[in-house]
Amino acid sequence: MTSGPDRGFGRSFEDFLAGGGDPDDPDAASRPAPGSSVLSVSEVARRLRERLRAAPDLRDVWVEGEIGSVSVSAAGHAYLTLKDERAQLQCVLFREERLASAFEPRTGLHVIAHGRLDLFEAQGKLQLYLDSIAPAGVGDLALRFEELKARLMAEGLFDPARKRSLPPWPRRIGVVTSPTGAVLHDIHQVLARRWPIVELVLSPTLVQGPEAPREIAAAIGRITRWRDPQDGRGVDLVIVARGGGSAEDLWAFNEEVVVRAVAASPLPTIVGVGHETDTTLAEFAADRRAPTPSVAAEIAVPDRAEQTDRVRAAGGRLGRSMIASLAGARRELDAERRALEGFRPIRLLQGERERAGLLLDRATRATLAGAADRRGRLVLLEGRLGRAGVRPAVEGRAALDAAAAALHALGPAATLARGYAIVRDARGRVVRQASAVAPGDPLLVTLGEGSLDVRVDGVRDSAG
Repeated sequence: MTSGPDRGFGRSFEDFLAGGGDPDDPDAASRPAPGSSVLSVSEVARRLRERLRAAPDLRDVWVEGEIGSVSVSAAGHAYLTLKDERAQLQCVLFREERLASAFEPRTGLHVIAHGRLDLFEAQGKLQLYLDSIAPAGVGDLALRFEELKARLMAEGLFDPARKRSLPPWPRRIGVVTSPTGAVLHDIHQVLARRWPIVELVLSPTLVQGPEAPREIAAAIGRITRWRDPQDGRGVDLVIVARGGGSAEDLWAFNEEVVVRAVAASPLPTIVGVGHETDTTLAEFAADRRAPTPSVAAEIAVPDRAEQTDRVRAAGGRLGRSMIASLAGARRELDAERRALEGFRPIRLLQGERERAGLLLDRATRATLAGAADRRGRLVLLEGRLGRAGVRPAVEGRAALDAAAAALHALGPAATLARGYAIVRDARGRVVRQASAVAPGDPLLVTLGEGSLDVRVDGVRDSAG
């Protein structure tokens, strides 16, 4: 057998994958042939990955086997091996698919898994990237479940981004379930305990049997279109529920028509079917999944005890806030009142009266002091007049008369002559304020001519 540039390591990558080495040249694989290209590790890995991705039968693979080792990373991804008596396959179940699955992989379990084959170039690993995994041995139902789940998931029906929030204070709730089972009674009991003001509207349906899927889908559509004839309002959210049973009993909620009806509901929808260990595709399509019908009712409404506590706490905070605000406003008002008190006309008038009295007393003392000084000067002038003659005496007398006239004009007597009076109490003190006397007190009133003895009949304050 001849060797050449198209044989051994120097052959094209496709020929290398398709054939073996040249038995006539055992060393040919250890050296490149003349003119051949040498591929890098990355190039080899890239070409392998492209071949895998170009093969349709390797992009949609169902695999049955036993789970070997299992490890879960800090990010929540599960890494496991699937094996049989002859081989094993590395598998990856990413966090989102793992959390969406009702089945948790465990070592030693026999399972049926679905995914795609691909190459992890960084480590040169051929891996099966899983999107679903379930226990084997449950027959066609498990296969149908996983196939439909994978298809609807690819359409985005289970996408968390399309989930809607539930109304916080529902007034009316629609329930899609059997009218004869215990589920309706359980839901009613929970709602009556937690939020008794809510109204329940039943959209009856079969929940088991060949006709159940079509009836469940119709009941969902019927309750979302329903309107109360009195107020024209519909329900605020929908609960789709069924009690426990076998996988066959619950299968109606895995049918595509029901799953699509839940996903298409224009109202927020809660699905609670079976027990906590049961999982149906309708629950994946719902806005909220409940492990049981009773839990679905609890999720749908708030707890009145919790709300009562919240209202009480809010009332306490509001009361304390109002008291603090009123106290602050009262302090500000008192400060403004004290500031305005000084500007009251009666207060200003009282101050001016006091100042006028002080000025009058000061002027009286100054006038008397001036008169005494002039009198002393007059005596001196009289002495000088006796020595200087008659004329200076006349002039001095004229000056004295002028001073006396000025003294008289500024003196208390002149003030009294203009109609004013001086009021003194029994001890001779000048009375300046009405509040200084009381009814029955004797007073002496000095007028411009004469004086009066009077007695107080009543006292009026300045405002009066």
